[in-house]
Amino acid sequence: MRVLAIDTALEACSAAVLDTNSGIAASETLAMTRGHAEAVTPLIARVMSAAAMEFVDLDRIAVTTGPGSFTGLRVGISAARGIALAAGKPAVGLSTLAGFAAPLISDDDSTQVVAAIDARHEQVYLQVFGSGGRTVVAPRVASVRDAARAAMTGPARIVGSAASKLAAAWPKGAEPPVSVEQRGAPDIVWIARLGAAAADSRSPPKPLYLRAPDAQPQAAARLPRR
Repeated sequence: MRVLAIDTALEACSAAVLDTNSGIAASETLAMTRGHAEAVTPLIARVMSAAAMEFVDLDRIAVTTGPGSFTGLRVGISAARGIALAAGKPAVGLSTLAGFAAPLISDDDSTQVVAAIDARHEQVYLQVFGSGGRTVVAPRVASVRDAARAAMTGPARIVGSAASKLAAAWPKGAEPPVSVEQRGAPDIVWIARLGAAAADSRSPPKPLYLRAPDAQPQAAARLPRR
């Protein structure tokens, strides 16, 4: 299977092409907190050129659907859906939380993994994975303090853009985290691998927001209907 993976959800703009028979054909990651919309199309073009593939050669397009930056999510999902439509290929959506947790679960699936993404305003997006990668705490948004308490269901490895923040809020007297891995974005190679393993979806990828956006339209600024 040949998969094009795209991630613009958080602090990177990334793309990779995976051939499950031979491995990663090409990948590129640009660290950034804004500017994904301008960077993603040329980046995908470079990766596809390096992989010596055309879009019609792909079997699937995979993209991170969140949680993450509201603008970033829309950029990546729009790119993935556009390519899938033009090439006549299916597109699958993948959680950024699962993307963070995947390499740790692959390394050791017996020790709990806590994926935490900074949601700002002293909140985090959280998911806890237990043995075998099963979900112990479903994806949710919570205060940093509540997230730390929810994650204390066993020895924990913390990963994600809020890993250090969550570790700092760990309750005193509790067993400390086994490891803390601060990362701004998931590894695109693992997004590609998860994309290859994902079940087929008949519906196009949609954003996983978990909460309403910070910016809301002002009712007073709306034009009256005629």
